[in-house]
Amino acid sequence: MEQILLQISNHMAIVTINREESLNAFNYETLLELQQKVEDIRIHPEVRVVIFIGAGEKSFSVGADLKERKALTDEQVKRNLFKINEVFNAIDQLPQPTIAAINGFAFGGGMELALACDFRIAAKEALMGLTETGLAIIPGAGGTQRLPRLIGQAKALELILSARRMTADEALFAGVLTRVVERKDLLNECFAFCEPLLANGPVAIQQAKYAIKNGMNTDLHTGLQIERKAYEVTLPTEDRVEALQAFAEKRKPVFKGK
Repeated sequence: MEQILLQISNHMAIVTINREESLNAFNYETLLELQQKVEDIRIHPEVRVVIFIGAGEKSFSVGADLKERKALTDEQVKRNLFKINEVFNAIDQLPQPTIAAINGFAFGGGMELALACDFRIAAKEALMGLTETGLAIIPGAGGTQRLPRLIGQAKALELILSARRMTADEALFAGVLTRVVERKDLLNECFAFCEPLLANGPVAIQQAKYAIKNGMNTDLHTGLQIERKAYEVTLPTEDRVEALQAFAEKRKPVFKGK
């Protein structure tokens, strides 16, 4: 059975963690499959947005597979840690906008996967948190770095040091989530969220994401240089010409991502 499912249609990729019986926990094989799917998405010419979700209704992902971890050597634990960082960094660096559709539990590495995405939309029933200190470890797949950059140092310290589990409404108030929806509407709400993204120039969307994410990690002067170079990438595209032509003809542009 495939542990990571990939469905592509209407310029959207849906990546499903398919280990419902294990609450969609990550073992090493799951991470390898996820890495391959992410690399497939990166170079796929038709994919313009990406949605990550867990199989079933109970869990997005509870993070590392603790049943597997009990049997691992210290070297294998380090191997898994390196791999999960590698995979989540690849997700963070995808050129396409990414959405975590949090359909249930999102703890530990599951929460870190969500944090590696650009947006997080959760079902009202979802519970989430970086709970590692309760297991006498710390978040090791980006949680200590991405959460404070998202919501600020003090709030991130509170959540990580206490290993507190948040409801969806609490996470929305804290700034972790983009929106909270009814569980039955989760995927449809994600599709609706994608609509304005898909209506715009694909190259422009990717370059805007690149400029924002890379510019935020540097000083303003360097960030402005990054922005200018990203802008220059859009200038020779067919889509930019199409946008001007469509404006002149008073119609909606038809973008091809070229």
